[in-house]
Amino acid sequence: MEISAIKGFKDILPRETALWQWVEAEARGVFNAFGFKEIRTPLLEKTELFSRSIGQDTDIVSKEMYTLTDSKGEGITLRPEATSSVVRAYIQNRLYQDNPVQKLYSIGPMFRHERPQKGRFRQFHQINAELFGDPGPASDADIIIMIMHLFNVLGLNDVVLNINSLGCPVCRTVFRDKLRAFLSERSGRLCEDCRRRAEYNPLRVFDCKVESCKEIVSDAPSILDFICDDCARHFSLLREYLDNSGIRYVINHRLVRGLDYYSRTTFEIQTDRLGAQNAVAGGGRYDGLIKQLEGPDYPAIGFGIGFERLVALIEDSIKKDYNRPEIFMAGLGADAEKKVFGWVTELRRSGISAEMEYGSKGLKAQMKKADRIGAKRALIVGEDELVSGKGILRDMDTKDQKEIGLDNLVQGIINIIKNGTGHRE
Repeated sequence: MEISAIKGFKDILPRETALWQWVEAEARGVFNAFGFKEIRTPLLEKTELFSRSIGQDTDIVSKEMYTLTDSKGEGITLRPEATSSVVRAYIQNRLYQDNPVQKLYSIGPMFRHERPQKGRFRQFHQINAELFGDPGPASDADIIIMIMHLFNVLGLNDVVLNINSLGCPVCRTVFRDKLRAFLSERSGRLCEDCRRRAEYNPLRVFDCKVESCKEIVSDAPSILDFICDDCARHFSLLREYLDNSGIRYVINHRLVRGLDYYSRTTFEIQTDRLGAQNAVAGGGRYDGLIKQLEGPDYPAIGFGIGFERLVALIEDSIKKDYNRPEIFMAGLGADAEKKVFGWVTELRRSGISAEMEYGSKGLKAQMKKADRIGAKRALIVGEDELVSGKGILRDMDTKDQKEIGLDNLVQGIINIIKNGTGHRE
């Protein structure tokens, strides 16, 4: 019986990894420009980290985490999200000592045991960014502008930025009580999960995808009517920064985040191209989390981008060739094959992607391979070309071809590639 991958886990095949690598490279370029540095945290953490930060009553902790017990009886968990781990690293490694303001990003896999669907898997990947140490709306705007710029760089200009304020623990408590009373009057019409949420974490009802629950909360009170003056001022200044930077947004007073640690600014980037799972990225401020995890009382804001969902959008939007070899070299005859092997090796050592056929095959078979692997150019060299000292360089897109001297061939090919001539991009 064939062994297959675990349900909800998938292979990322070579035809996909080229696109993933391109996205990662563009993300790193944007993050570096905004002053963010990469951090890499372990896949396994103590279970307590997530139960304390995410919240014991959330679906993630109560239903979705992959948790096991080690030989000492201690609970350890595959990370279901990145922020808790990065906060733990910020505290444990005293990253705040020289400068509390730290800007960090990470790219990697997360794990949740939930129903697989389009753009959502049980092992999934995220791009995350966290900004520690500044409490003001300018840092909120900075990180939102950065993520919107990244989406623009990736060619995704049809996504919609939704923003909201969750208030601070004081004013949110007032709203939570008001919302709990509103939901209790309608509990008979709520789904089973929302009846439980309405008691322990009523804001999570806004996240429910069940139509009857969505209809009920459409008439629920707005949290923006309950936030205190300081929170209202913070939200107003954030909007001013975004307006001045030309960032378009929608104020969505139903927007909440699924994790307990968020406060004040929250945001989500949505699309109508992924079905019910319309959020491709989201984040917000979590000013109390560092202190909650026994660190100093520093504020923070961050976001996470769902990598699989992001790639699905890019595949639909961008027609782009990734990882095309710059050249395929076809050698015809024993002497030509040896020459081609040496030239290909030199090009690769110079950083040029070059391919060849390992065995002795005819020109037709080798050109088929050059087409199949998407080579931009093909060099054809047989015994006659070795005698004349001139090979044939073919543009694989236009099929135009010309002669090229074999003396100092490698440098000649490098010059053609760097000058962008000899083929159509």
